[in-house]
Amino acid sequence: RESAAILTKRLAQTAQETFGDFEEAVEKDATKTTVMDGTVHPLTSYVINYVKFLFDYQSTLKQLFLEFTGEDPETQLATVTGRIMQALQNNLDGKSKQYKDPALTQLFLMNNIHYIVRSVRRSEAKDLLGDDWVQRHRRIVQQHANQYKRIAWSKILQFLSVQPPGGSGGAPPEGGPQLSRAMVKDRFKNFNIQFEEIHQRQSQWTVPDSELRESLRLAVAEVLLPAYRSFVTRYGSTAEGGKTPGKYVRFTVEDLERMLSEFFEGKTWGEQKR
Repeated sequence: RESAAILTKRLAQTAQETFGDFEEAVEKDATKTTVMDGTVHPLTSYVINYVKFLFDYQSTLKQLFLEFTGEDPETQLATVTGRIMQALQNNLDGKSKQYKDPALTQLFLMNNIHYIVRSVRRSEAKDLLGDDWVQRHRRIVQQHANQYKRIAWSKILQFLSVQPPGGSGGAPPEGGPQLSRAMVKDRFKNFNIQFEEIHQRQSQWTVPDSELRESLRLAVAEVLLPAYRSFVTRYGSTAEGGKTPGKYVRFTVEDLERMLSEFFEGKTWGEQKR
């Protein structure tokens, strides 16, 4: 019996050391794999599978924890799981800095934290980590989505402002200052160039979760489409007074809506041109 107890203690100690080593390995993982489209990183799915594996053997682990420390094994398993998750998030923060485009940085973090939260909610880890953990991380996903929207779209939305430069925003009062025809043409031209660039680039980015992908497109559409509709209604005829209709007002609102539906599909440039 004594030798069995010694063996159990040794096993428990080895388990604790293994978790510590794994946590450190996750935090320091320096693999150069960059997911170019901002999707879920292989490290994220690997760590989540490891945590699921832990929970397959949780009754044995709890017994070992109890033998080794005499403390509540459930609390210890929750602590181990929480530390591994935090190590993963720390590493993902580092990996996100590899992107040159700050909007893609936010998309990458949104995708990966969302994958972690969704996996936790569907597993027994949810009971250990608790609702507060889940809600806190759902808010983090939303923060990254909001940051993506701000970084990716604030510049192009400025071209759709109905105010002349230096105005205070919103629609000018009746009889108030209007944009000159040259300014209007310039705004449409810049909008067209920028939107085509964003469409080309972000159709190659990936949001693998269909619900998240749709909600992000909708969030962009809710900001972009009303602003574009308003600008075209006010200034479309001013821009198109020349001999070549469609030169400046190149897109209808429906065109933009259709093109937004192609965002985050991970398409290659060749697929987009078909």
